[in-house]
Amino acid sequence: MKHWGLVFFLVLFIQRREIFLQVEADDGFITTKGVQLMLNGSPFYANGFNAYWLMYFAADPSQRNKVTSVFQEAKDHGLTMARTWAFSDGWDRALQSSPGNYNEQTFQGLDFVISEAKKFGIKLVLSLVNNYKDFGGREQYVNWARNQGQSISSDDDFYTNTVVKEFYKNHIKTVLTRRNSFTGVAYKDDSTIMAWELMNEPRCMSDPSGRTIQAWITEMASYLKSIDGNHLLEAGLEGFYGQSSSEKQQYNPNFQVGTDFIANNQIPGIDFATVHSYPDQWLPSSDDESQQSFLNNWLHTHIQDAQNILQKPVLFAEFGKSSRTSAYSERDQLFNTVYSAIYASASSGGAAAGGMFWQLFTEGLDSFRDGYEVIFRENPSTSGIIADQSHKLNRLRKMYVRLSNIEKLKKAKDRSRSGNNGN
Repeated sequence: MKHWGLVFFLVLFIQRREIFLQVEADDGFITTKGVQLMLNGSPFYANGFNAYWLMYFAADPSQRNKVTSVFQEAKDHGLTMARTWAFSDGWDRALQSSPGNYNEQTFQGLDFVISEAKKFGIKLVLSLVNNYKDFGGREQYVNWARNQGQSISSDDDFYTNTVVKEFYKNHIKTVLTRRNSFTGVAYKDDSTIMAWELMNEPRCMSDPSGRTIQAWITEMASYLKSIDGNHLLEAGLEGFYGQSSSEKQQYNPNFQVGTDFIANNQIPGIDFATVHSYPDQWLPSSDDESQQSFLNNWLHTHIQDAQNILQKPVLFAEFGKSSRTSAYSERDQLFNTVYSAIYASASSGGAAAGGMFWQLFTEGLDSFRDGYEVIFRENPSTSGIIADQSHKLNRLRKMYVRLSNIEKLKKAKDRSRSGNNGN
C-alpha cells in the first residue's frame, strides 16, 4: 500500500480546492474485487445493523411504521447496511407455514422491508434459515421431514437428509424468484439486496471436524448461485477456526461448533467471510479485561486471515454486549474496539468491509428486548459512537469515488487528445 500517502495528499488537495465531485448513487449490485466490496467501480464500506424483526412486524400493515421508523433513524445516523431474516418457518406470522406453503401476507411484509430499505438507501443482507429454533430453523425443517416418515436422529440431519435439503432448496428458490408486490422487481434482480446468507450461525455439534458443514455449504452455495448470479453470498459463520487451521484454534473460545472459518470460506460461491463477536457470551466467567483481550485478538486475526489467506472481504456481521450484565460504558468500549479495527483495515485498503451491530430497535418493541438492543434516544453515548463510525467510513468511501471520478476524467481527456491528434 505504498501509494497511500499520495492518495491522501490528492484527497486533501481536492478538499482544499473545494472540488466537490458527485458521489454516484447507491443503485447497483455490490460486487467484490480482491479483498474489497465494490459498488459502481469504487470500494464500498458500510456501517450497519441487525434488525431480525423487520419482516415479523411488516407482516402486520398496522405495524409497518416501525420498519419505516427504524430505517429513518438508521439513515439519520449514517447507517447504510442492515441484516434481517428472510425466513419464519411454522411460527407466528410464518413465512413458510409448511414445506412449500407460503403466507402471502408475510411475504408482502418482506416485500415492504425491501422496498423501504431502497427508499432510505440501505443495502440488505438477507438470511435464509436459522440454526436455532427461534422462527423455526433447523428444528422445524427436520420435524417436517420426520412427520413425512423420514428417519431423523437429530437436528444435525438438516445438513444431510435428502428430503430436508430439498425443503431448504425450495425455500431458496421461492425467495430468490419472488416478485416484490411493491416494486415489481424479482428479489434476484433487486440491487437493494447486497447479499444472501445461507444460515444464521450454522453449527453441527455432532461433527466437530467441520466436514458436514463444508459439504452442505458447498452444495447450497452452488444451488443458490445457479438461480441468482447477481448477488453476493456468505455462509453466516461466526468465525470459529477448525481443523484446516488447527494452529489458530487457540484464538477460539473454549468450544467447537463444527465449522471452519478458513475452509468454509474458501468454498466457491462464498464471496466474503463473516465474523460474529460476543465475548460476554463466549467467555462468561472472564472479567472485562480478559474479554477485551480476546476480542482484540479475534478481530485482528480474522482481518489478517481474510486478507492473506482467503483473499476475500470480511464483514463483522454481529457484535454486541448485553446491558443486562454490563454497564453501557463497557458496551461502548466494545463498539469502539470493533469499529477501530474495521477502520484501521479499511483505511489502509484492507479486507474489513464494515460491521453490523446486534441490534437496532425503535421504540415500541419492549417485548423483544434482549439486553443487546440499541435505541438511539435511550443510548446517546452508543449512538454517537455509531454515527461517528458511519461518518468515517462514508468519508473514506467518498474519497474513493472522487479518486475514481478523477481517474475517469483523466482517461476521457486522454481519449479526447488521442482522437484530436488523429484528425
